[in-house]
Formats: sequence, C-alpha cells, structure tokens
Amino acid sequence: MRTIQISYPLSTDHCEFPEVVAAIGFFDGIHKGHQKVIGKAVDRANELGLLSAVISFHPHPSAILNAKSREVRYITPFEEKKRILESMGVDNFYVIEFTKELSALSPEQFISDYIGGLNVQELIAGYDFTYGKKGAGNMRELTKRQDLPFSVDMISEQQEDGEKISSTRIRKLLSEGMMEKANDLLGRPFVISGTVIHGSKRGRELGWRTANMFVENDVLLPRKGVYAVKVLYADKTFYGMASLGYNPTFQYDNPDIRMEVHIFDFQKEIYGEQITVEWHRYIRDEMKFSNIDELIARIAEDEEIIRAYFAKK
Repeated sequence: MRTIQISYPLSTDHCEFPEVVAAIGFFDGIHKGHQKVIGKAVDRANELGLLSAVISFHPHPSAILNAKSREVRYITPFEEKKRILESMGVDNFYVIEFTKELSALSPEQFISDYIGGLNVQELIAGYDFTYGKKGAGNMRELTKRQDLPFSVDMISEQQEDGEKISSTRIRKLLSEGMMEKANDLLGRPFVISGTVIHGSKRGRELGWRTANMFVENDVLLPRKGVYAVKVLYADKTFYGMASLGYNPTFQYDNPDIRMEVHIFDFQKEIYGEQITVEWHRYIRDEMKFSNIDELIARIAEDEEIIRAYFAKK
C-alpha cells in the first residue's frame, strides 16, 4: 500500500494520480461501520479494474478547530491505521493534512480539488460524512447531483444491538472497561503498541516480571485497571495480564500513568523492542493494598482468573 501525504493546496498535477475508487472519512478505529465503506471501495475497484484508495485526514479536525480541545487521542493511531488498511487490501492511502485553510474551503472547492484532483472515479462514504466549510456539504446531496465526473455511493448507517456503530460509542466502551463489546464493534481486538522500557523492576521482586511500555501521547487508553491481554512479539502470541494506572500502593512512584504487562511463561529480556498488546477483558480496577503480601495474593488471583479465561476461549 502506498501512503501519500497531501497538503493544502493540492499542487500535484491531476494526471499524476491514478484512477481510483475511493472511500473517504476520518475512520478512527476502522470499526465495522468503517469496514463496510472501505470494503465496498476495495470490491468496486476490483470489479472495475481500478486501484482502491482511502482518503483521510490528519490530525483530527477537532485538534485544529477547537481551541479548547486537549490533545487528540486516537483509537487507531496513524501507524495502526495504515497497518489495518493494508490488511484490507487498500492500494493507496491519501492523507490530507487538516488545516484551518482546508476547513475554509467551500464544498464545491473541496470536491473539485480533493476528489477531482485525486482522479477519483467513484466515491464511497458513510451517510454522515460531511465536507467543506462548517460541514455544509453532505452525502445525501452529493448522491443527487448529475453534473459530477465521478459516481457516488452512500453507505447507510450500520447498527449493532439497535445502536449506531460509531467511534464515539467505542470510546465510551473503552472508558468503561467494556473490552469485549468494544472489540465486537471494532471487529477485532483493541490494541496498543509500544516500546518496552526500564521501570522500577519491582515486578520481579514481587515474583511477576513486567514489561513497562512507552506509549505515544496520541494513543487512546482504556479504563485504568487490570486486564486479560494477549501480547504479540516476534510473530508469536503470548497470554498475559496488563496493569494500567498509577500504582497506588506505592505512593512515592512517578505520578504518570503506567502501562505494565506480565507475559505468562516468558523470560526473555526485550528492553527497547516493540510489542503489541491486545486487550481482551477487564478484570478489576486498580487498588491500593495495605501491605505487599495483600498485593502478591491479589496478583496471584488475577493470574489465575486470566489463565482460566483464556483456557475457555
């Protein structure tokens, strides 16, 4: 898959872009609803003998347009989004830098510059996709136009359990620790990737060595607590348990949130290496224990619960 960064204004000659069937949207999470849109673009491209493309934006519009917005955290950060799109068979990933200048374009300008300019032959988007200044352009109006040099296909709302599948809904589930439902809407396990760094090494003193992870600031974190996880490392998958929180038992520790993973039946030193953690089930909230023995007993219980959980899968 080719990833092409695009700035405003679009300066590359139209002829340099191949004819494509394109799905357009922000697609944070690439959940089941997004997959319907992107999958349709891939299928239609194959039917027409064209390349498939995804047109997206970075950073999230709220990071530019909302002055009070905190730093945006993504369900699928940029590199994870690329990996998923490639696995779906997308040929080209067009990433448009979102700026205030871009947001000020009229709907007509946006369509002319970034759909016509990218040589799109068929455009596919969800029913709620809007474009142009203040989102004045929408898909329902676009599908009715007869003057466009490309065809338009609008994908209807995708629901599960009578509710819309959305990134907002998934974010709420993650914040509540409802991993299994979030994973169901995503169509795959929620993952966080990061580099293993040195920590306090207290885990090995307690009898559970942990891999401390450095995670980029733009990564969305689930609810604090203890989880049943799988760890992907060196093309292998291991079971484990993760702790996300502030280590309240040890008040003198660094006040920053920590992500620690104990990989079952694993002894290798992997400092400086990349691992990916799949989050499967929330076990409990983080707790402050009155002494080390209580903490050790609870960790042992957590491990027993998690091993039994995966044994049933």
